[in-house]
Parts: sequence; C-alpha cells; structure tokens
Amino acid sequence: MPDAAGKPSLLIVDDDPLIAEPLSYFLRHDFDVAIAASRPEAIDHVRQAASPPAIALVDLGLPPTPHQPDEGFALVSELLVLAPAIQIVILSGQNDEANARHARALGAADFIAKPADPERLRQMLRRLLSCRAPAEKAAAAARPDLIGDSLPMQRLRTQLRQYANSPFPVLIEGESGSGKEIVAGTLHRLSERHDRPYLALNCAAIAPTLVEPTLFGHARGAFTGAAGARAGYFEDAADGTLFLDEIGELPLDLQPKLLRVLENGEYQRVGETQGRLSRARVIAATNRDLKREVREGRFRADLYHRLSVFAVSVPPLREMGDDRLLLLDHFRRMVVRQTGQAPFMLSSEAEARWRDYHFPGNVRELRNIVIRLATKHAGVTVSSADLEAELDLAASVAANGFRLPRDEDGLAELARLDLRDSASFSLDDTLRRWESAYIRAAQQLTHGNVSQAARLLGVNRTTLYNRMEALARDKGGTSD
Repeated sequence: MPDAAGKPSLLIVDDDPLIAEPLSYFLRHDFDVAIAASRPEAIDHVRQAASPPAIALVDLGLPPTPHQPDEGFALVSELLVLAPAIQIVILSGQNDEANARHARALGAADFIAKPADPERLRQMLRRLLSCRAPAEKAAAAARPDLIGDSLPMQRLRTQLRQYANSPFPVLIEGESGSGKEIVAGTLHRLSERHDRPYLALNCAAIAPTLVEPTLFGHARGAFTGAAGARAGYFEDAADGTLFLDEIGELPLDLQPKLLRVLENGEYQRVGETQGRLSRARVIAATNRDLKREVREGRFRADLYHRLSVFAVSVPPLREMGDDRLLLLDHFRRMVVRQTGQAPFMLSSEAEARWRDYHFPGNVRELRNIVIRLATKHAGVTVSSADLEAELDLAASVAANGFRLPRDEDGLAELARLDLRDSASFSLDDTLRRWESAYIRAAQQLTHGNVSQAARLLGVNRTTLYNRMEALARDKGGTSD
C-alpha cells in the first residue's frame, strides 16, 4: 500500500545488514522501506502496520537456519495469509531452480539470485506494481474460483472458456469431492448469463417423489401438502443457468420429462396441463459412470447424449501435482479469515508427505484436513507425525478398530457373548440400534449423500428414506 507521501511500501526481510541496508538506501527514493531480520520480525511488522506492504523482498536463508530455505518458504506462506495482495520477490543466495519453482508454487511473484543488480531489482519491483492491477483482473476473468496451475487444470480452464457462451448443456464428470459444483459456478460466471439467475439442485438430496415438483413446480392441490401453487427451479432460473448436481440419481420415470425440456424447452407444473417454456441453460454433474448406467438400464441413452453435448472432466487431486500446495494455502487463508487464528506451517518433512499424499477424498478431504490442522496447531509448525495422524484418521479406524465377523459362526459367538453379559436383552431394540448405526455410518462416509449411502448399504434410495423415517418415528431409535 502507498504511504502518506504516496510511495508504495516495501518490506525487506534479510538477516545480513550489509545487504539489507544498502538496498534500503538505494530503493527508498521509490519506496517506503522497512527492514526485518527474521521471520517473526517480519510477521510482527505486517500485523502492526496500518496497512500491509505492497511488496516484500524475502531472503530464503533466514535464522535460525540461514543455510536452509525452510524459514523463507514459511514466511512466503504466512505473508500471503496475512496479506493476500502482497507481491513477494525472493532474493536469495541459494540460486536453485527447485527453490525458485517451489517459491512460485507458494505464491511468490518472482525470484532473483544474489548478488542482484540494484537497478535491475528496482525496475523489477516497479514493473510488478504497475502490472498488479491488470494481472489480477485478467487472472480473475481467466480462472474464477479454480485453483491450480497443473496441466489438467489448464486444460479444464480452456474448455470452460470455449463452452461458456454456448446455450447447450454441459456435463461435468468427476470423482466425489473434486469440486464439480465450483466448476459449474465458474462456467456460469464466464458466460454471458453471469448477471442472470444461477440455481443449483442436488438430485440426490431430496426424496424421489419431490424431484418433479421441485424442478417443474406444482399447482395447488397437486399432491398432499401442496397448499398453494409454486414455481419450480426451471421457472425460477428464467434465462439464467440451472445446475443439476448428481444427475445420475434422477428417477428413471422423470428422465423423459427432463429430456423434453432440453430438446424444446417445454415443461408442465405438476397438476397442470398448461405448457410452459424454459430458456435456462442446464449444467449437470455426476460422479457416476453414466455410460455404464446407460448400458445397465438405469439411465436413458437419449438423455445422456442430450446432456453431454459438451463434457468436461474435473481432475482428481492425485493428478494435480503441486496444486495440492496451492490449495493448502488457499484453505489456510480461508480459515485465518474466518477464525482470526494464526496460520499453521508444515515442516519440510510434513510438506513432502503432503506432496506425496493422493487425497482419495479430493479437494473436500484436503479442505477438512486443513481445517483440523488449523484448529489443533494454530500458529505453530506441524510435524510429519502430526500430519500423519490427520491423514490416517479414517484409515486407522479401519486398520485398528473393531470389525464384525463376516461368517455366521463368528457372528453367533459375538451374539453368545452379548447375551451372556446382558441382564435384559431385546432383539427388536438390538436390531433397531444396529440398523440406525449402519445408516448413520453410511451417511458419514458419504458426507450425507443419500444415494451413495443407499448403495453402500445395498438398498435403493426409496427404501433407505423409508427406513430413516421409520427409525425417526420409533421411540429410542433415530437415524439422525
């Protein structure tokens, strides 16, 4: 930020006064310069300043490990958490291409080796300031909400720009937790419809009998509980965008009605004969293999082909390389903004483990791990053991926790021990508790996705809804 005299502020972080002070003297004509000799001193300066520096010039080799880059890397991440708009230039005697790549992955704008020509450095800093506003606007337009610079993410952005202004449907495919809803929102914001309504409906989150009136609306008295007429999502979306998440869960008997809307824009409210016209663009998403669903008769081929005029695939996190670090930084900043807590850092060993971990739950899992680390380790460095405890949280339960016997004899022995130790036993209550426990476990494992929970339990979605309602009604048994 500029100071009172209009100069942009510059923070030089270097423990060598023979480097920091001459640079400060040379650059003070163009910048309001402050010097810090360590990471804690730099962080204190940023926190106490009336406004954060516009630029930070950071040496990687800071105390207490001046011959290692760890302190410098940690400072880059912390500065960007505290001041997301700050431009960071690495000035380091550790002229290593790997260090340069890593610094840029963390968010540094540039990297220059010591000894640096002062005039060249000044020109670089002034260029960064002059380019900052247009660059931020261009970046926002090119990749809103999509974080990552890996090749799969670059290909995804290219596809979204190509498909943004087409009126035809887009099918977004990707694993659970990969961010399909973010991609859908990005596609809408890149389009000419960005100032029109954007509505999202998760087809797996509502009871099958309510999907049709939710999508198309209903007349008064169309079904029990329909006390008044109501518009549906297609009507409310107008000429904007309607995002249908988990499209593979759409009931088979409703699929022809969606196909009709996609083909000619026509639909009817439930309980009406009057035709209505939709101008909304449809974006659909699924984590299922819809081609296989078509082959096995669970999804209509004509609807699949209509939805997949354009198809994009969201890459799983295991294919995104160092984007894992960018996402770590993004969610760490998010937690700091929401809680005001000091950010945690990863030790070099923990960071290496973070790079290698595949995140089977994708971005959703990564975000949850960051939130847990931020809560448990605010303001401190997370060791590899600390991180491993979070990565193995679910796996340790499966590996070390109690498992039910799979064979009937083993189950009979378990039942015998339970009956022997029980003063009063009720078979009905026991079965009800087990059913409730399995339903709750399935919901937790699938993050509340009823369709996926039903598949885990080996029942259809309607059956699961019925059992959940029955358990909720029973005194002493609940599916919550």
